[in-house]
Amino acid sequence: MSVDAELSALLTETRRFPPSPDFSAKANAQPEIYQRAGVDRLAFWADEASRLDWAQPWEAVLEWKPPFAKWFVGGMLNVAVNCVDRHVAAGNGDRIAYHWIGEPEGDERDISYAALKDLVCRAANALTELGVHKGDRVAIYMPMIPETVVAMLACARLGAPHTVVFGGFSSEALKNRIIDCDARVVITADGGYRRGTAMALKPAVDEAIAELADVRSVLVVRRTGQDVGWTDTRDIWWHDLVDRQSPEHPAEPHDSEHPLYVMYTSGTTAKPKGILHTTGGYLTQAATTHRLVFDIKPESDVFWTAADIGWVTGHSYIVYGPLANGTTSVMYEGTPDAGGRDRWWQIVERQKVSVLYTAPTTIRTFMKWGEDLPAAHDLSSLRLLGSVGEPINPEAWMWYRKNIGGGRCPVVDTWWQTETGGIMITPLPGITATKPGSAMTPFPGIGADVVDNAGEPVANGGGGYLVLTEPWPGMLRGIWGDEERYRQTYWSRFDGMYFAGDGAKKDENGDLWLLGRIDDVMNVSGHRISTTEVESALVSHPAVAEAAVVGASDATTGQGIVAFVTVKGNVAGDPESGERLIAELREHVATEIGKIARPRQILLTPDLPKTRSGKIMRRLLRDVAEHRDLGDVTTLADPTVVNMIDEQMKHQPSTEES
Repeated sequence: MSVDAELSALLTETRRFPPSPDFSAKANAQPEIYQRAGVDRLAFWADEASRLDWAQPWEAVLEWKPPFAKWFVGGMLNVAVNCVDRHVAAGNGDRIAYHWIGEPEGDERDISYAALKDLVCRAANALTELGVHKGDRVAIYMPMIPETVVAMLACARLGAPHTVVFGGFSSEALKNRIIDCDARVVITADGGYRRGTAMALKPAVDEAIAELADVRSVLVVRRTGQDVGWTDTRDIWWHDLVDRQSPEHPAEPHDSEHPLYVMYTSGTTAKPKGILHTTGGYLTQAATTHRLVFDIKPESDVFWTAADIGWVTGHSYIVYGPLANGTTSVMYEGTPDAGGRDRWWQIVERQKVSVLYTAPTTIRTFMKWGEDLPAAHDLSSLRLLGSVGEPINPEAWMWYRKNIGGGRCPVVDTWWQTETGGIMITPLPGITATKPGSAMTPFPGIGADVVDNAGEPVANGGGGYLVLTEPWPGMLRGIWGDEERYRQTYWSRFDGMYFAGDGAKKDENGDLWLLGRIDDVMNVSGHRISTTEVESALVSHPAVAEAAVVGASDATTGQGIVAFVTVKGNVAGDPESGERLIAELREHVATEIGKIARPRQILLTPDLPKTRSGKIMRRLLRDVAEHRDLGDVTTLADPTVVNMIDEQMKHQPSTEES
């Protein structure tokens, strides 16, 4: 059966893949886990926390004074010790922590747990020499290199909260984050590599702190060898300072609620929100979800989260979760097509990657490039696949399972946020049947539901707002320096419940389907239509590679649906065939969802505007659809794409029927 036929059967019949008996028999999670967590969820989380090394036991599992939580109250531990030292002490120092692969061919390093421990201790001693004390904030603006992990762990070892700023952000964005958390030390690199080119980073730091007299030190890793500006009284090379330090550093335990890091994420205002995560609860949830969701076997697995450490996915599932579990990970610097469009499959084949965790956007890119590329490589080492970052459309899920997983690998579609710290809704491999496009059920010990406008749970088959009904260990402890914004942003919509800002629906079995952000749920003539559902319908058409859908103001219907579509090959090679395809796509959506979901306007574009991490910038597409000024687009991977789409929109009339 072809993937298209299999998908069609799935959509009209079962939409369900039961777990493999062979996988289930060896899975870390067994069915009793849901009952155990349901009977006493605090005992469940306490059991999981006890897997970590605590210098001092906790007095209470949870102290809950809504909307503020404290987990493992009175407990003391050190995150770096749990991620590195204890594995060395257990005799696993020779185990590889990271197979690091740089973008330039042949630029690779294998780093053992013993070597990582020495590096972290040296870096902690170096930061101490720079005057960093417990509680001081350190900004990290780095490429995807091992020193980035070392810097984070060195901060954690000292109890100095880090704020990692994605290397694709502008100097202004970096400046705002440094100011907001009052960081006095910045760790950066001369640059990094992207698509074969050395991209500068240090100049952005220089520009960001030009007027910030309180930033006293900039520690710089030599990565590319490019010339950079230098201030002798402030700047120091990593190799000059770190390499001469002792590889021994006594680790002080920190309170379970001591701040671990601040990560900035976009909000409804122009000012980013500094999401605060603390020590014991966050590490417990990161380690637990990593071990159970990905069924990790530290002795044999090679785990690859294909994301950037500058985002929370990288924090929880490149750094803290995998290291806490003593896992061997792949860490890759480059883009998916650096050195060829099969670069990822070369890495999977050579490193014998067994678990791969990536974003639907990347999966759809691989779909566009064709199944011949992965088919040319031995991917038999893979045993589990994961999806993260946005709801995945069923066709991409099926393509991923068939062409990357060989039809044998469970696919875990995960929902969580920067704010949650770790995975919240997911199948558990070996237990949960999976459905293409559904995140399925809350993780054990997590309370989640879908409610209506009044905050009442919806029945199976209904849709509404996704809420979290109980505090969880990895939850944000607030917005840095703004308690009231924390209350208003997350706890004011529904009494006693955290409102995630996402829409969701329950199917007839009560399984959860994420519909994206509420501002991505359109209201067309009183009908609530998810942009994700329309995108999935468009991508299920054989001619479509990728689609992004937004709602635009409409005098008649309230909102009209505007779709931006990239096609496979040269399907729309001339205006006439393009017009035919647009008409066909509108009818295809009407058939898949209903006439009310038929896009008012469809633009065929060669690409979509994306950040450098691969996320589609739907906000900019809404601006295009609303004919608003686009503002700053410099953080996009290719700023020319959105400008081209904007020009195209100005000259293409609406395709809606009269």
